[in-house]
Amino acid sequence: MGMGVDNRNRIAKRAAEEIKNGMIVNLGIGIPSLVPNHLPKDIEVMFQAENGILGLGKSPKKGEENPTLCNAGGFPVTIVPGASYFESTIAFGMIRSGYLDMTILGGLEVSKKGDLANWIVPGKRVPGIGGAMELAKKAKKVIVLMSHCTKTGEAKILNTCHLPLTAKECVHLIITDMAVIEVTKEGLVLKEIISPYTAEDVIGSTEAPLKVSSNLKII
Repeated sequence: MGMGVDNRNRIAKRAAEEIKNGMIVNLGIGIPSLVPNHLPKDIEVMFQAENGILGLGKSPKKGEENPTLCNAGGFPVTIVPGASYFESTIAFGMIRSGYLDMTILGGLEVSKKGDLANWIVPGKRVPGIGGAMELAKKAKKVIVLMSHCTKTGEAKILNTCHLPLTAKECVHLIITDMAVIEVTKEGLVLKEIISPYTAEDVIGSTEAPLKVSSNLKII
């Protein structure tokens, strides 16, 4: 069950609603990189990239790409007024010092305690864990965007992650193509359901136990 462009954009649009004025936000590779395209006009935010940019803008129009300007995933980007460039050691200094208000990351698995696995599937070659480890641990709020189930229909929100962890107990909010789920000390809380799904669908597709919020929203 692959995820279409529409679902990816729906998830990114919902994540954009979490961004408040004046924040410094880091975006991971994949669905998170779509978030700037869905920001409300009145929100001013500085997007940080660990390759050394503060002030990422929307994706450039075709033909207007700057070959030397890209995000951490290597994709072309634009910048906003007031943007700055620096080497990656300084970018990581910002992250490790706790200056990021939020990071929005992709995920492969999230546990009921908010453990995140998002960097490797055993047997597949990857360039390494990258900045996700520091981002997940050090950002003030960690939001994970992912499909609710794998392509074969397996749950990705689990009692315990099976894949190697990126960081333990770091996730605050999970946004999928089915639901918005908050990680609390008491466990996972189902806050919003994305139509046409029902609470039963979401609970049935989630291995970890879910508490249904008293003010559950249907989007």
